Amino acid sequence: MSYEHLLSPLQVGHLTLRNRIVMGSMHTGLEDRAKHFPDLAAYFAERAKGGTAMMITGGFAPNVEGWLLPAGSLMRTRRAADKHRQITDAVHEHDSRILMQVLHAGRYGYHPLIRSASSRKSPITPFKPRALSTRGVDATIDAFVRAATLAQRAGYDGVEIMGSEGYLINQFLAARTNDRTDAWGGSAENRMRFPVEIVRRTREAVGDDFVIDYRISLVDLVDNSQTWDEVVELAHKIEDAGASMLNTGIGWHEARVPTIVTSVPRAAFADWSARIKAEVEIPVMTSNRINTPEVGDELVAAGKADLISMARPMLADADFANKAAAGRADEINTCIACNQACLDHTFANQRASCLVNPRAGRERDLVLLPVPKPRAKKVAVVGAGPAGLAAAVSLAERGHQVTVFESRDEIGGQFRMAMRIPGKEEFRETLRYYTRRLEVLGVDVRLSTAATQADLAAYDDVVLATGVKPRVPSIPGIDHPKVVAYDALLRGEVEAGHKVAVIGAGGIGFDVSEFLLHDQDEKLPEWQERWGVTEDPDAVGGLTAKKPQNPRREIYLLQRKASSLGKGLGKTTGWVHRQTLKDSKVEMIGGVVYERIDDEGLHITVPVSAPKPSASKSRIPLPRKAKEADEPVERVSRVLDVDTVVVCAGQESVRDLVADGVHVIGGADVAAELDAKRAIKQATELAASI
Repeated sequence: MSYEHLLSPLQVGHLTLRNRIVMGSMHTGLEDRAKHFPDLAAYFAERAKGGTAMMITGGFAPNVEGWLLPAGSLMRTRRAADKHRQITDAVHEHDSRILMQVLHAGRYGYHPLIRSASSRKSPITPFKPRALSTRGVDATIDAFVRAATLAQRAGYDGVEIMGSEGYLINQFLAARTNDRTDAWGGSAENRMRFPVEIVRRTREAVGDDFVIDYRISLVDLVDNSQTWDEVVELAHKIEDAGASMLNTGIGWHEARVPTIVTSVPRAAFADWSARIKAEVEIPVMTSNRINTPEVGDELVAAGKADLISMARPMLADADFANKAAAGRADEINTCIACNQACLDHTFANQRASCLVNPRAGRERDLVLLPVPKPRAKKVAVVGAGPAGLAAAVSLAERGHQVTVFESRDEIGGQFRMAMRIPGKEEFRETLRYYTRRLEVLGVDVRLSTAATQADLAAYDDVVLATGVKPRVPSIPGIDHPKVVAYDALLRGEVEAGHKVAVIGAGGIGFDVSEFLLHDQDEKLPEWQERWGVTEDPDAVGGLTAKKPQNPRREIYLLQRKASSLGKGLGKTTGWVHRQTLKDSKVEMIGGVVYERIDDEGLHITVPVSAPKPSASKSRIPLPRKAKEADEPVERVSRVLDVDTVVVCAGQESVRDLVADGVHVIGGADVAAELDAKRAIKQATELAASI
């Protein structure tokens, strides 16, 4: 495809953008300290060099009360602004543009100084905010304006005013968080005054040659929030106040509807963008779960948006735009929306990166330098799972001669199974990427070939990425015909019956449960029904009643630990998996002792008061440790009359070929809960060192 719509230029305010591709805002952890600005400059420069027309930084607070975290990113002094010049200069050197996002966290801030429209505590932070006084509201507007003028001094091409996702501006707009009785509360019109004044005064301060992008919350996905008519009215007012463009935000962080995880259909919220685009004259940018140039081009061609925001896809592949323009879209390393190394890191106060591209955020220290031909090595990689594939591609990119040995008849390893899980179809994209890169780089891939020590003796270096095999727990009757291993089930080698017990409630146990419950490739209407989302303009916050689920099977999900099931799942995705299983009537049982498996089924004993699964519905869990449930003394016996028992009780490393001098990576190195993030990172770092 030529992607002529996505790659066409666009005028935004005084700027002419070379294409419609924007890297949306994402907090990386590099924003909080000026000592990390060289890394942040390299991070943005690589994406500017990769053809991205415009980028938006992670949020910078306009004052201390607006911090996301204590001593977090802040823009309020000239000295601070001048340190940003290295970032803006690095982007402009590659003919790209960059906006600074101004974000006041309001009651979402994780510190005791937080302020909000009213004194209503957020369900996702432990601190209760103080309500801004009338004078405080005016001072906060001035702080937004000051941050924008400082961004202009710093060389930014504009600012994005963060008005969505439940942060301070959103808190003013919604009745659920604004019970003020002064001129900044009460009626919808009064609640809108806050963002409108911010935009109006900012435009007066920065003049015409500076972009003001307002990120508007199109659908809040929380109760007692904005109606569609109010959103439209706000869009008109923001345009009249001097905004250059609108970016679209979807859902508050406390919403019970997922908006960005991999199970959300691609471009699930683009129709809302189309509706607001029809109401305004300024350009509109759409966002959320758009990860390929095909989808972006279709949205622009259909008139649903003028610009496409892709934050995580730019982490996954900095050369996204250039590859699309050069007819190499099949070589794009596609974002799979797993959140494991990006958002999960952010909400754990770690530097954000990317599972499929561990160089993201480490452009200066994880470099795949080409090796001179005389120093190129013959390297054997044993195993074509995520670790082996990452090692093979990275080594070949450096110039080494690589041979991959894979005992199965296809590449992929654990990813081959993961892509069969409903909602994880995107994992196919990673295997598509690796398949194409191996071909382009000329890697010798030998499928259905089990490497031997004799084979490996012919190579200068050997990378062992043989992965894992399921661990077989010591349970009487574990060899009963009812019992199957998770890998055999996911590969389609066996079928499960109608009633199933899943032993092990880690990530694999949850995945297997979803595999047994639902079909793949859920379409947008079915997804909306399942989560209670409606495009009815009369529905407040875009919410409606959930449609009851009719699961294909009766599932019991079991674990030995007495803690809540799913406790160890991803910070930003775990709640989605827990809620999915709860809505599908899966019985989740903790504190289990497995007695035996026989013709009657699975015999277990459980605590009299078994711990319940986590009821958290927030998209960002509190970053504090939950107390472990004490093990009750009294237990009761149960027999689960099931047709199938699926074992997901951990893994063991496959290390048959380990020898002196062999590099061992991935699951072959550590057989903990499957961790593709660690495996790919480890493989890439190894390739950089050989």
